[in-house]
Amino acid sequence: MLTSELHYELPPERIAQAPTDKRDESRLLVYNRDTGETSHHRFRELPELLPTGARIFRNDVSVLNARLPGQRDTGGKVECLLLRPDEASLDTWRCLLKPGAKTAKAGAFSMHGEYEATVLEALPSGEYLVNFVHPNDPDLPALADRIGSLPLPPYVKRPANTADAERYQTVYADDAKRTAVAAPTAGLHFTPELLEQLERRGHPMHDLTLSVGLGTFRPIETERVDDHPMHGEAYLLPPAAKAALREPGPPRLAVGTTTVRAIEHHLVQGEDADLEASTLAEADLFIRPPYSFLGVDALLTNFHLPGSTLLCLVAAFLQNEGNDGLDLLKDLYAQALDNDYRFYSYGDAMLAL
Repeated sequence: MLTSELHYELPPERIAQAPTDKRDESRLLVYNRDTGETSHHRFRELPELLPTGARIFRNDVSVLNARLPGQRDTGGKVECLLLRPDEASLDTWRCLLKPGAKTAKAGAFSMHGEYEATVLEALPSGEYLVNFVHPNDPDLPALADRIGSLPLPPYVKRPANTADAERYQTVYADDAKRTAVAAPTAGLHFTPELLEQLERRGHPMHDLTLSVGLGTFRPIETERVDDHPMHGEAYLLPPAAKAALREPGPPRLAVGTTTVRAIEHHLVQGEDADLEASTLAEADLFIRPPYSFLGVDALLTNFHLPGSTLLCLVAAFLQNEGNDGLDLLKDLYAQALDNDYRFYSYGDAMLAL
């Protein structure tokens, strides 16, 4: 597959710059893979649309206030975006720096009275390895939550505000798992009331955690899709979720591509020797057509960027013997545009059954 095949036309005004007034008021395009039928709904109608007893798997990660302000010794301003901790030390993180070259040359930056940071290495990826000393906080996430700001996606052309602190988190995000620099956005549509209604109707919830990184926004830059080096994202799969994935029963609904990435990476490894323990691993599986899904029977997802790996994943899910997944996906996106759907993180959703 050529990367150029992943292109589609999207008017800039269709990129959502803010969420709907209420989470479950967002639109929901539903596509049935068995019948080929498409229908249009509000997200609040989800309980009436799911198969009986569908098991719901979701990503409970929380978004870190990952943008840290700072300055060099010369007084020049620095913006540091925390990406993820290095394996060697919880105080050493992979970061993006702005300006990068000047800050790396200076070797350090800080915020007086809050932290001191030393640039240890410039990495080939364009990231920097930075060590932090933070005397006022037990760890770097605690410092970031106190003085940092929320990293909205680059296509949201405004600074984060106080409303984003709530709306760019899912209502089931675990505050103890503030390890993401982007939200698992398919989950942003759920309200506590809607989750309660789903559970009353017999839809069990299973949580896992995948630390969404900036790679989710990175376009495929190679001419051929197969040549793209897939980014990795750490995930934690608890015993209950692992057992539920392997049990026969009603369909397994994955809320978002991040959930799919964790599930499929885990299952493609084969049998798990210890189902009583949590699995901590790095999801670097590049899901693209053709692909046979092992643990996902239905997919809830937002509308994704042209030329992205997420577009490949959804196309792979839609593909079957009767259709080309990418052509079908483009047709569904065209229908969404014709029906005034909003795209990307704060936009509307699609359910593929």
